[in-house]
Amino acid sequence: MSSRLWLAVAFVLAAGASPARAENSGDIIKVTVDQAELVELPAEATTIVVGNPTFADVTLLKNSRSVVITGKGFGQTNLIAINAAGSIIDKKQIRVLPAKTVLVLQNGASRTSYSCDPGSDCMPTFQLGDDNDYFTKTGTQITLHNGQAAETNSANVTASAK
Repeated sequence: MSSRLWLAVAFVLAAGASPARAENSGDIIKVTVDQAELVELPAEATTIVVGNPTFADVTLLKNSRSVVITGKGFGQTNLIAINAAGSIIDKKQIRVLPAKTVLVLQNGASRTSYSCDPGSDCMPTFQLGDDNDYFTKTGTQITLHNGQAAETNSANVTASAK
């Protein structure tokens, strides 16, 4: 079977599943990697603690009961909310999931990722776990593109990934 046919079959299977979205059910907050979600905490929360910031970044918004949770890496960590007296007032688990719109191609030990829209083309992207060379080259191209689009000097990335 040709690689295009395998790609089409894999895309059809992936497109049939619904995308992973943040679902806040009880004490587990599910969020997709590289996505942000607003979550409300008890009003008296003044301090938040994240067990492992490698998986999720959590920011307490000023003058609000809300926090912004951004998925950084696949996995699970916890969030503890503390009041001004130092008492724990809330505990939650944060589970960071991969996006369902990403097609992953495995060729032996080498892995590459593509971002796909239903009924559209797939474009190169990079995800945790991709082949290092592919990850670096794709990440560099995306960074250069974004820098040029923003018309800033951030496009001055060393093109060492050849």
